[in-house]
Amino acid sequence: MRHLDFAPLYRSAIGFDRLAHLFNETQRAEAAPGYPPYNIELVAEDKYRITMALAGFERSELDIESERDVLKIVGRKQKVAAAGTFLHRGIAARDFEHSFRLADHVKVVGAKLDNGLLNIDLVREVPEVYKPRKIVIDGSNDQAAPASQELQAA
Repeated sequence: MRHLDFAPLYRSAIGFDRLAHLFNETQRAEAAPGYPPYNIELVAEDKYRITMALAGFERSELDIESERDVLKIVGRKQKVAAAGTFLHRGIAARDFEHSFRLADHVKVVGAKLDNGLLNIDLVREVPEVYKPRKIVIDGSNDQAAPASQELQAA
């Protein structure tokens, strides 16, 4: 894999240091974990779902935590005494820890474990202050008074 240098980005862009830092982390990160298998689905505009296949896990063995821009899912399998001799063991029953980076304003709204599938629902809620707004040229941006009231006051 090629090594990319993001130093020019730091010199020429203001406020994008977090993005460059994310790229640097991704380059250093290990290969994506293969266990447990998961899907990331776009359910609707600004609504997402992560589905993880967790056969054999109980609710009490799972921990889901969202802190700032990271969603962390941890599974700790309870140790059970050997029930028998396996000739083939294809169903994984090992501990795992998986983290997902969340974009700005993406929040976890719910989680459900059903038939061995963990569904985590996410939604992007952009605050009003970050939504596009109209800028008035040569005027006040205060939209409290309509134009007819301004004329009467003059």
